[in-house]
Amino acid sequence: QVQLVESGGGLVQPGGSLRLSCAASRSIFSIYKMGWYRQAPGKQRELVASITSGGSTNYADSVTRSRFTISRDGAKNTVYLQMNSLKPDDTAVYYCNAQSGITYWGRGTLVTVSS
Repeated sequence: QVQLVESGGGLVQPGGSLRLSCAASRSIFSIYKMGWYRQAPGKQRELVASITSGGSTNYADSVTRSRFTISRDGAKNTVYLQMNSLKPDDTAVYYCNAQSGITYWGRGTLVTVSS
């Protein structure tokens, strides 16, 4: 079993940056894949970025790749999402996801991009 705790969300102005953190309850290297998803009001949850235990990364699209970076710190069992050049359309609840035979979700952290 894996518990995931997200942090780092908040209110940011357009063009600003945030770094989200996802702390896992066990070694992230024992988890096949971890990722960040987001769900905006009235929309379906969608993939933002993911990283495998081997370090391979995947992003929703090239635009996301140009602004967001997923990374990890094995010593802290934490996965990060660095978000730059934020836009109002990035406003959503961001969820951490872990896939290790079973899929686990964190409770989410709200990111609001607004002036």
